[in-house]
Amino acid sequence: MNVIVYKKAGCPWAAAVEAFLQAIDVPFEVRDVTQNPAFRREVEEKSGQSKSPTLDIDGEILPDASVEDVAEALENAGIGT
Repeated sequence: MNVIVYKKAGCPWAAAVEAFLQAIDVPFEVRDVTQNPAFRREVEEKSGQSKSPTLDIDGEILPDASVEDVAEALENAGIGT
């Protein structure tokens, strides 16, 4: 499973999603759109916006995702939470 978390620096919602993924041992890559303009363009191309956090879970894009959104997407992908 490939999980990418696009986030803005200091975003509390992104921090909550990251903590959730760590708690359930799902590996993920963080791409900070605040620090890297290429990551901002990438997330905008994938999702049509740049809200934080936006996740890419094996190609499924979750814009402006909550922990609940991520849990549901992982469950749908067969990863028990």
